[in-house]
Amino acid sequence: TIDRMRQLAALGLRFSIDDFGTGYSSLAYLKKMPLYELKIDRGFIVDAPDDTSSAALAQSILAMAGHLGLHVVAEGVETQAQADFLIGHDCPCLQGYLYARPMPLAALIDQLTKNPAAASA
Repeated sequence: TIDRMRQLAALGLRFSIDDFGTGYSSLAYLKKMPLYELKIDRGFIVDAPDDTSSAALAQSILAMAGHLGLHVVAEGVETQAQADFLIGHDCPCLQGYLYARPMPLAALIDQLTKNPAAASA
């Protein structure tokens, strides 16, 4: 599987690990797979920045990903305090209800057409 992933990566496909830090996501994957991105599971975000353990884990994942040259998306951002914490620790991409609820593609395109500045936020 990893050989096939490398072949696909050579063609320009990008791979992400979703819900990083939970379930079957292992640090070994970071070394073996041709990854582009990690998505930090919302479980590490929901109590940050107030919970020191959650904050430390999120910071550690961000630092590790940075050292490995991986893009990072923080999932489950629901408050401005969470967003400020993540931005303050150089998290390049935030995803969650603070910005928008899940929606059909047509509704997203309509929203972005009406507010192009939202596309870069």
